[in-house]
Amino acid sequence: MHAQSVALLRDQLAARRAEAIRAFRQHLRPDTLLAALRRITDQVLRELVRLYPLPPGAVLVAVGGYGRGELYPYSDVDVLILLNERPSQDNARKIEELVAAMWDLGIEPGHSVRTIDDCKQEAANDITVETALMEARWLVGSKTLLAALRAAMLAQQDAQTFFQAKRAEMQQRHARHQDTPYALEPNCKEAPGGLRDLQVVQWLAQAAGLGSTWREISKSDLLTATEFRALRRADQAFKRLRIELHLLTGRREDRVLFDLQPGLAQIYGFEATKTRRPSEILMQRYYWAARVVSQLNAILMQSIEELLFPLPGDQARMIDDDFCVIRNRLCLRRDDGFARNPALLFRAFLVMQERPDIVGMSAQALRAMWHARRSIDAQFRRNPVNRRQFIQILQQPRGIVHSLRRMTMLNILPRYLPVFRRIVGQMQHDLFHAYTVDQHTLMVVRNLRRFTMPEHAQEYPLASQLIADFDRHWLLYVAALFHDIAKGRGGDHSELGAVEARRFCNDHGIDGQDKELVEFLVRQHLTMSMVAQKRDLSDPGVVHEFAQCVRNERQLTALYLLTVADIRGTSPKVWNSWKGKLLEDLYRQTIAALGGAQPDPGAVLAQRKATAATEIRLMGLRDDSRDAFWQQLDVAYFLRHEAAEIAWHTRHLYYRVNSPEPVIKVRILGQNQALQVMVYTQDRDDLFVTICRYFDHRALSVQDARIHTTHHGWALDSFIVLLPAHEKDYRSNATLIEHELDAQLNQPLEAGARQGRQGGWRAGSRRSRVFPIVPNVELQPDERSASWRLSITAADRPGLLHSLAQVFAEHAVSLKMAKILTLGDRVEDIFIIEGEALGHPRAQLQFERNLLAALDSTAP
Repeated sequence: MHAQSVALLRDQLAARRAEAIRAFRQHLRPDTLLAALRRITDQVLRELVRLYPLPPGAVLVAVGGYGRGELYPYSDVDVLILLNERPSQDNARKIEELVAAMWDLGIEPGHSVRTIDDCKQEAANDITVETALMEARWLVGSKTLLAALRAAMLAQQDAQTFFQAKRAEMQQRHARHQDTPYALEPNCKEAPGGLRDLQVVQWLAQAAGLGSTWREISKSDLLTATEFRALRRADQAFKRLRIELHLLTGRREDRVLFDLQPGLAQIYGFEATKTRRPSEILMQRYYWAARVVSQLNAILMQSIEELLFPLPGDQARMIDDDFCVIRNRLCLRRDDGFARNPALLFRAFLVMQERPDIVGMSAQALRAMWHARRSIDAQFRRNPVNRRQFIQILQQPRGIVHSLRRMTMLNILPRYLPVFRRIVGQMQHDLFHAYTVDQHTLMVVRNLRRFTMPEHAQEYPLASQLIADFDRHWLLYVAALFHDIAKGRGGDHSELGAVEARRFCNDHGIDGQDKELVEFLVRQHLTMSMVAQKRDLSDPGVVHEFAQCVRNERQLTALYLLTVADIRGTSPKVWNSWKGKLLEDLYRQTIAALGGAQPDPGAVLAQRKATAATEIRLMGLRDDSRDAFWQQLDVAYFLRHEAAEIAWHTRHLYYRVNSPEPVIKVRILGQNQALQVMVYTQDRDDLFVTICRYFDHRALSVQDARIHTTHHGWALDSFIVLLPAHEKDYRSNATLIEHELDAQLNQPLEAGARQGRQGGWRAGSRRSRVFPIVPNVELQPDERSASWRLSITAADRPGLLHSLAQVFAEHAVSLKMAKILTLGDRVEDIFIIEGEALGHPRAQLQFERNLLAALDSTAP
């Protein structure tokens, strides 16, 4: 009956919304657009109610954000149909028709139908309902009924209970977003430091009778003029960002996704610099705003708490002339204490570290510190008292990480260390860092601190043991603060960071060997990881070269500790127990090599054979039992494999030297750190491709591969693989791999078999598609042999190693050894290869082209 009228209203709604958005594009006033969209929707709903009347005595009420007067382009329209009694069958039908007509208009209503008693009960059971009803706004119908609802809700609300419930709700929400405003894909509405944190303060202020808008709240003692201006700027910035997200995606989208960041940066007009993408500039601005919101949210939440929960009498406990403790929080004895004596800024953190009974700072102290941050200038930085106190903060037995995080959030640390300020909110699009540079830096400090805590000793036993005996381990925290300090500048950030670290040490009285250690750690902080994961640790020359780099045991130990903490602080996906084993192996081998002479390959070969022979005898095998097998192995085999591996191979192969059937053996390394897979079979052209196809199908991540061919033409291949993250049963998987791989090797390679895991090829991660790594291939002759060293850097994706194996096979290139380094969504692999084609420039060029094609993450 009303179909034509509804269609006309829908067209009017769309046209008026489009006009409001065009006006927004001209003036960029978020509040104006939100209010315009609210007014347009109000008018259309009132027209709709004329077509589809409410039940007698009912009222249509805007609630939630729509009730507050803010309607984002694609947000739900939250409405309450408030009735004075339970609806009759006829009235229920009318309500259904009205709601259906809302959908026909193109509005997505979030609707509820309740009486006042229903509202009271729902609000008592659900804090979100109570909050939504606080912002109830009349649209059409009985104003008397709405007034009765407001009176009932006001009478029922208890400000103290409401505060506790909203604080618990906020804490849960923050936990869902990893308790950080620095997520790489933050939710601008729900994440810490986002719009919701601003709204929580407004709701609590309203419940406390302080007003419901920032201007009203600013008239109370809750906000200073400076804080009011900062909150208004942040409020407008986040509102605009949420509007732009909706308009860019054409849907209700509040997440600043990787896919959207370049488009948003273009809308905002950010331009690339020599070292930074426009999206990185956009996100740094976001993090700065989120930090302001987080700071003021903490201050205002505590201020409201102190207002709602006053203490009887004066319960302050004096500390000294400057500080006291109230509610177990640090307070200033004078509100202008920091302004009068800026040196108290660092003294406050030291007092908190020295007093276990202090759990935080009062709102008064937080506010004073936030306002006093501008006192940290060149004169403050040169003050010897401040320099000494900053070092003392790092030397304390407790509270170091909490202090540094609080100093960063309150903008104290970035102002004291201007070089640190440059990395605050700095994105890292290297596909393996999951945090901004400043947050990663604080994570590394945290990891180093955990090594010193007995309750975490079981996580990294060697690290905990080493740091317990390490003199002045606070120097590691200095190195951690500076190891990535030069990220985003261009050039070698390790070298540039070492210069900054040296300057810091000179300024803060760190000299002699301590200064050398800090500078060494910053300059070499990537070295141990690269050697352990990219070089062949069975080669004594590699270990000797690394020992010459670290020079002494103290620097080696410090570098090991920093390296473990650094890798652990990049991303949960990057660290695994196999990487831990490689680092520990390199540490122990280097300890043995320090102070030794240049290794003699002949002596190493004899020692390795002797050690393997001893282990074999312990297995009950006679020397002549192994000889038939060892006679088929060349010197390269014994130099490439450790004695334990040689003994393991011999145990299973001494009586099957000429086995016509494949011999597959799998063993668990360490405490479920990885699986080692041995394949012994007559060599054939498709062998490596077939094995890689199987590993890809089973989602096994290859970490290391050693390929060897015996004198009589049998392949003896060894692989280190990791199970998928959800797999924990290493023992059952070892048996299963032996069975399945044996079956796979007894089947010929299917023509054109190019699929990886079930379901076919899949492109890499979303992040790798938005911020791609240009694949890089470097092929160089190996100085030590007739082999070639192939280095590959690319975005990771399922089936990558399988596709590389196919290129090797197509060009008759044989693999001798592989070191597979996976860093999140990025791979940096090293292959030692041989092949006649590599000696011919044209064939070599085609080989490299085919490799680049295989590395393309969009490959079909």
